[in-house]
Amino acid sequence: MNKTIVLIVLSLLCCATNYSQNIIKGIVIDNNSENPLSNVLIRVKNTTITSKTTLNGAFEIKNIINGNFILEVKFRSYETQNFPIELNGKPIDLGTILLYKDFIEEQDLSIITITDDQLSNDTGAADNISGLLHASKDIFLRSAAFEFSSSFFKLRGLDSGNGKVLINGIEMNKIYDGRAQWSNWGGLNDVLRNQEFSNGLSPSNFTFGGILGSTNMNTRASQQRPGTRITYSSSNRSYVHRFMATHSTGVFQKGWSMTFSGSRRLGQEGFNDGTSYNAYALFTSIEKKFNENHSINFTGIFTPNRRGKSSPNTQEVFDLKGIEYNEYWGDLNGGKRNSRIKEVAEPILMLSHYWDISENTTLQTNVSYQFGKIGNSRLDFNGGSNPSPSYYQRLPSYFLRKNDVFGAYTSQENFVNNGQLDWNRIFDANITTANVDLNNAYVLYEDRNDDKQITVNTIYNSEINNHIAVNGKIEYKRFWSENFAEVIDLLGGNGYLDINNFADTETQRQNDVLNLNRIVSVGDRFKYNFNLSSDLIKGFAQVQFKYNKVDFFLAASVSQINNQREGLYKNGRFENTSLGASEEINFTNYGVKTGGTYKINGRNLIDANVAYLTQAPNLRNTFSNSRENNNIVDNLQSEKLFSADLSYIRRSPIITARATAYYTSIKDATEISFYFGDGIGGDNTAFVQEILSGIEKKHMGLELGLEAQVTSTIKLKGAAAIGSFTYANNPNLYLTSDVINEGIFDKNGRSGNYTSNLKNYKISAGPHHAYSVGFEYRDPDYWWVGATTNLFSNTYVDIAPLTRSSNFYKDADGLSFPYYELEVARELLQQEKFNNYKVVNLVGGKSWKINGYYISVFATVNNLLNTKYKSGGFEQGRNANYNELKADKSLSKPVFGNKYWYGRGATYFMNLSISF
Repeated sequence: MNKTIVLIVLSLLCCATNYSQNIIKGIVIDNNSENPLSNVLIRVKNTTITSKTTLNGAFEIKNIINGNFILEVKFRSYETQNFPIELNGKPIDLGTILLYKDFIEEQDLSIITITDDQLSNDTGAADNISGLLHASKDIFLRSAAFEFSSSFFKLRGLDSGNGKVLINGIEMNKIYDGRAQWSNWGGLNDVLRNQEFSNGLSPSNFTFGGILGSTNMNTRASQQRPGTRITYSSSNRSYVHRFMATHSTGVFQKGWSMTFSGSRRLGQEGFNDGTSYNAYALFTSIEKKFNENHSINFTGIFTPNRRGKSSPNTQEVFDLKGIEYNEYWGDLNGGKRNSRIKEVAEPILMLSHYWDISENTTLQTNVSYQFGKIGNSRLDFNGGSNPSPSYYQRLPSYFLRKNDVFGAYTSQENFVNNGQLDWNRIFDANITTANVDLNNAYVLYEDRNDDKQITVNTIYNSEINNHIAVNGKIEYKRFWSENFAEVIDLLGGNGYLDINNFADTETQRQNDVLNLNRIVSVGDRFKYNFNLSSDLIKGFAQVQFKYNKVDFFLAASVSQINNQREGLYKNGRFENTSLGASEEINFTNYGVKTGGTYKINGRNLIDANVAYLTQAPNLRNTFSNSRENNNIVDNLQSEKLFSADLSYIRRSPIITARATAYYTSIKDATEISFYFGDGIGGDNTAFVQEILSGIEKKHMGLELGLEAQVTSTIKLKGAAAIGSFTYANNPNLYLTSDVINEGIFDKNGRSGNYTSNLKNYKISAGPHHAYSVGFEYRDPDYWWVGATTNLFSNTYVDIAPLTRSSNFYKDADGLSFPYYELEVARELLQQEKFNNYKVVNLVGGKSWKINGYYISVFATVNNLLNTKYKSGGFEQGRNANYNELKADKSLSKPVFGNKYWYGRGATYFMNLSISF
């Protein structure tokens, strides 16, 4: 017995010796200035062991078991270094480690320009993932961000809201629609490069994430690269000029560190006509490190921006005016004035406390407040005709439908020679009515969202031992949004009557019964006025395991959200359901996911992940017509998502590759659309809200990425996305409208219980297939050049669900239309598939180091061959039944044909930066 005890004690002492004597230490400095670098990440690969350098650049890692390891030394904007180490119970002092500036990273990430198409399109057809992916080193994801994004490519065919965007651990996706508002931090490329990206279902230390992964941008002043950077850029995409300056102090001896950045982006016109651009960006980050365990960081971001929108157009319009055409602008006083301007001004204030509880445990607590406005301007005309230059009654197709050849010729000449918004006619009409003491015919107003949001969270990370790490987070978010229309210009008139001219009775015409026939002026709210509010609390917990042959993780999340609408107007069409607070809508949701990586050897890996989660419908899809009433979508449910992927990964000095198969199922989704329809319930005409619920979707496909370092200077690369994104069921559909008592709409403005036969139709999600091949040449003298050829196919138009329901073939009496032919109907409802297209992109640059100054110049040319291609589009819902659609499509130029977005032609981006 005594011998056994002695052996156990000796064994424990031996193990303790193995841990206690194994120490790795060193000092990390900049090779040029020889100044110490703080907050450099020191990581023992294939374990959970990490550390960071102190203010003096020193690090020390203790309690590591014996064995052979790779020590990684990593810092943003510097080349990563790896050191093989053998631990056998003796301390290892690596001495002074020199880190060298990474010239490759000097290729500014603003090669990806987040543009009007991606930020301010109201239909959602132009959703984009470039901002989410540009931090990734993965060859496929970088191709998706740099090469595919200009074609409105959607990763795995999914909305970008399925990827979570965080700043300092605070989620920035909007509660209203689930998407990140990238313009809230646009123009701050220099200070947002310190990012952690988690692809797909892989684990993150900061969030449970979405099925497209997450990006966390770290703005801590102490972790910004010390020095100054001045940048000038020029482009013909969205803005024309960009000026940017950034300065980081590094960490002072008393623990203070500061970073400041500012930029200006401007342009009278981008690629599309009349798309002005005017944006500022200001950033500050100030950190105080009190001791080795506590520090506080303040971050302030303010990026006010205004940009002119561009219009989707029918093929008839593009044929007459070209792909640069934009109907929203017109000449006024010698300049181009766009009637549709998106203005965003939403400052962000953040305070973060970092507590290193121990060497292996941290607790980060954040408080964030964001406020401001988003405005989208447009014309209203309750006393005049539609001012749109491409209004269907002004195009040749309208006259050809009536066999009026002369009228078609005249309208074509007028449209080709003019074809822009006639501001002078609008002013003349208002001045004329003002002179006889009448109200405006036209007014320019803004659809406004004035949001306030406070977020409080705390994030816990702990390395239990060399192999196990625990992550957790709890977060509370309070959201309050004022939504209203506001007059911004009377356009020469003296007042605008706040009514709905299309309503039948005097009461129904009133947008606010409590203010009858109200005359509004600049700064007044009108049309609609309501508040939205949300309270969200959520948390997640995660355990990660890392071993020599296997890594795996388990994660779970839970959340509860309460949503409510408060109407401030008593709408004449909805007197009983518009004013006051709506019913409170509550959802409790959860998610679970797991995944693992099997290391066949050091160069070949198998990775697999699976997740099931539910998520509440966003505010946008909660109320059927939130501008006018409190009506909640019928049978509203949380979405159910299942996702899985399997990857093979190859990493070697010559070949880096990834091949991934994925499958995602979405159930109980809800979508709301707004349009003017002819042929509703037989022969009714109305502006309707189309509510589609119980939607099921199926996304499956392959992702392939390959890089081959064929010589020390030449790299070949390729990527492919081969997907199939389809509707998986026939969802429910009903309509609402403010047109009542017409037999088809009841007293609440509701119509129909349809089934929309969408099963097996393709989802409009950009190109389902995308391929890229290219090369890079990097000369030892720090210049480089690269080219890629990209092929896109299987792009589909977004279909109109109502035409796939019984409304399409049934007359008002409930019977099929006379002369209804099934084969003709199938042809009419055939989903349009766009032509395949090829885009060639070039990039090149040069870097110098001159007396301590780093100078970098590079340029890109996208779509070198000026290929014209449709990048997206949608069917107009105007022709809601068989007779209407058949009559329109029988014309050589349909009056209500599909509307499209075209990709840009040849564009360039040039960048010059100086760092010191």
